[in-house]
Amino acid sequence: MAAGLHESMAISQRLHLLAADAKGDAVELNWVLSELHERAFGLFLLVLALPCCIPFLYGIPQIVALPLMLVSVQIVLGRKTPWLPKNLGGRTISTERLHDLARRAEPWLVRIEAVSRPRLSVLTYSPADRAVGLALILFSASIMVPLPGTNSVPGFAVVLVSMGLLQRDGVLVILGAILGTAWIATLVFAGVSLASLIKGWIGL
Repeated sequence: MAAGLHESMAISQRLHLLAADAKGDAVELNWVLSELHERAFGLFLLVLALPCCIPFLYGIPQIVALPLMLVSVQIVLGRKTPWLPKNLGGRTISTERLHDLARRAEPWLVRIEAVSRPRLSVLTYSPADRAVGLALILFSASIMVPLPGTNSVPGFAVVLVSMGLLQRDGVLVILGAILGTAWIATLVFAGVSLASLIKGWIGL
């Protein structure tokens, strides 16, 4: 990428530029990471989370969930730039899917950008962002579960958090954290209720 993904460029435009620079039928996650340059954590989280927002989509969310979790762990550890081991960084995304992702995500990202601005920015910097990383680990774990609807809500929560990190908007970070935490709590409550119901059926 000749000029890189410029700081002044809208995030939706950055995704289109990323897709335009992709060569061949597919690109590795390591290539995506190398193209993001500044604010790589926020942009990489966004790229990984966007496919997870599509309801009842299987396969892709599970492919990106583990790298998403690893990047979240690195936020907790205070790394300045994200890194992926060879086996995860070698996972591929089709160039066609990148273009489709940029196109489908654009109207939503534009809406989020329109209402976001730097506020409560302390939440987007260390050490506060390490608590955010802990929440992202939980959301990533939910995405990995291959059950109906388990990827969409936490995926959108990660999108909100990553947009908050990119825009230095702590309010978006809080909204994403609340959404994802509420979803995790709902899953736990449903699991406990189901377990109690099964115990009642079998007489335990």
